[in-house]
Amino acid sequence: MKVLFIGGTGIISSASSALAVERGIDLYHLTRGKSSEVRPVKGVTNIIADIHDEEGTRKALAGHVFDAVVEWIAFEPSDIERDIRLFRGITSQYVFISSASIYETPPSRLPVTEDTPLYNPVWKYSQSKIACEDLLRAEWRRERFPYTIVRPSHTYDKTLVPIEGGYTVLERMKLGKPVVVHGDGSSLWTLTHHRDFAKGLVGLLGNPDSIAEAFHITSDEFLSWDAIHRVFAAMLGVDPRIVHIPSEVIAKYDRAIGDSLLGDKTHSMIFDNSKIRSFVPDFDCVIPFTVGAKEIVDYYDGEPSRRAVDRRIDQLFDRMIDDYQK
Repeated sequence: MKVLFIGGTGIISSASSALAVERGIDLYHLTRGKSSEVRPVKGVTNIIADIHDEEGTRKALAGHVFDAVVEWIAFEPSDIERDIRLFRGITSQYVFISSASIYETPPSRLPVTEDTPLYNPVWKYSQSKIACEDLLRAEWRRERFPYTIVRPSHTYDKTLVPIEGGYTVLERMKLGKPVVVHGDGSSLWTLTHHRDFAKGLVGLLGNPDSIAEAFHITSDEFLSWDAIHRVFAAMLGVDPRIVHIPSEVIAKYDRAIGDSLLGDKTHSMIFDNSKIRSFVPDFDCVIPFTVGAKEIVDYYDGEPSRRAVDRRIDQLFDRMIDDYQK
């Protein structure tokens, strides 16, 4: 099977690339030619082009036909329109990496299934992903463009501290400084290791039954936000000083963090993975967050240059905590 990844060395896509190669897929990356030292993938053939240069990409793809194309870096409907022009007739499956943040926010019921309504009144990122999906469904009805939609939730690897503020929060814990957790810390959240996600994604490639279907691919483990912070604290050997602040208050201090919280993380999110398992029977998430968190802490401990503190975020948290406690 011959497969093209648009992107391929990111947090999610790197594990999928490695697994695809391991399973004997003839994998190509459409890349600008910049090497990835953090997540190198061996056994991939690179096609050098910038996907945003449509004519240059068309020339680079001349003569290629793919069983599947996976679009990891499309965020706007214009990206999908370009891809339809580029890949119509040269792929049997176009996989769009969407986002589980497009589901009804807040959800009216849990667990979320693929039939949960798509509605996010807050986050432009999610609204754009919904528009991308709508365009693909319309193109399927119009001319049978062979799409498959995949919706990751919060997927991480060793390089990503999956809490607002990233590594800066871990450093604050080490120093005994208080850390901010939104709400009362009790809302439930699903974190998925990128190697677990890869099994679901790669299992869909070349599957004709997945055409015109949508899937989320997530872990079945869910933790409260307080618990997520406490897992990291345990790995660091400290007792966390958690300060709970409402998401609406946090949003007044930082728009980007606010959108991410109010448009996604504020609300409990648990997923029913029955559909992906029915299409990919060997899909199974086996990496608990305690293991993933240790990989993250070990990664940052392994090289001093990785332990960079974001001074703006650090000072923002200090100001936010001081104001709220007053």
